[in-house]
Amino acid sequence: MKVLGLILAGGRSEALGKLVHKRASAALPVFGKYRAIDFTLSNMVNSGIYKVGVLTQYNPRSLMDHLGSGKEWDLDRKHGGLYILQPYLGMTGEYWYRGTADAIFQNTTMLRRGDEDYVLIGSGDHIYKMTYNNLFSYHFEKGADITLIVKELDDTYDIRQYGVVVTDADGRILEFYEKVENPPTRKAFLGVYFINKYLLLDLLYDTVPSGKYDLLLDVVVPNLSRLRVYAYEFKGYWRNVKKGILEYYRINMDVLKKEVREELFLKNGKVYTKLKDYPPAKFTGTAKVSNSLVSDGCIVSGVVKNSVLFRGVVVRAGARVENSIVMQDTVIEEGAYVKNAIIDKNCVIRAEQSLIGDFEPVVLEKWMVV
Repeated sequence: MKVLGLILAGGRSEALGKLVHKRASAALPVFGKYRAIDFTLSNMVNSGIYKVGVLTQYNPRSLMDHLGSGKEWDLDRKHGGLYILQPYLGMTGEYWYRGTADAIFQNTTMLRRGDEDYVLIGSGDHIYKMTYNNLFSYHFEKGADITLIVKELDDTYDIRQYGVVVTDADGRILEFYEKVENPPTRKAFLGVYFINKYLLLDLLYDTVPSGKYDLLLDVVVPNLSRLRVYAYEFKGYWRNVKKGILEYYRINMDVLKKEVREELFLKNGKVYTKLKDYPPAKFTGTAKVSNSLVSDGCIVSGVVKNSVLFRGVVVRAGARVENSIVMQDTVIEEGAYVKNAIIDKNCVIRAEQSLIGDFEPVVLEKWMVV
């Protein structure tokens, strides 16, 4: 069985504010040296999917720089490989993607020319780890037309921000509720579709030309009674960085938990990312580090507690960093105090300055000096 992978990575989330002023949400840095898209892309490669199209739109430069030719994911191939699918101005008027269905519809040439029979569609904003082989088996066992991945969300999620499904005893989806105030279940859709390629083409040609552009709400949901749409339940760790600053902060803090690190990085294959030639982290005699993730290239001479330091961060003597996310090549100078903060790349916190967040983490944009 050959499967084409499609990753929806063109979105911008207003809830992420300054963090997405210059990048797509799928390009957000996470866990010291990764980007959000690395997880869905690695999941596909670990499942034997070696032809992947990434649909970009908003601020794609940093995302394209990160993906390159796909070499780190073994996708720099003669047959298959990595395809960056950007919107373009064509003879028939195609230009800006008007929704998820329209984005795929404008790239149907890729579907028609390939020899794949099935399409796996995922999101570049989601942090989770799985191989899709059990999903494929489930799809065929149920005789499904479309299979969606769902998860029973606990109380750490605001269920009103998610679409939820109602299923029968066999797992067939009967109803779908999109971000309602009092949803009937907590079984949320995780943004992953598995579908026969020819069925997908038929559905797209039936809906997009008539002005319906959303893959879920305009293509899948109206056909719940006509098609066999099943829910495959995922039980592992899953988070969506697009849900906002607090969610992004929570995701990075979660990596400090042993069980989360083991699931994301030790199970179901590796997580691949773009390599950079930084030296190992250096800790001087004045450094005090506890419960923190310190990436390669960092030089720590101060106090770091419950924090995530990305590549090349410098924390000088007398500086203190607590409960914070500090991105690549940022410098925390002598005596500075940083707490409950998200500091983007290449920032400088001057000597003796303080940067402290209250109810929400304070966010510093790229190249800022405080």
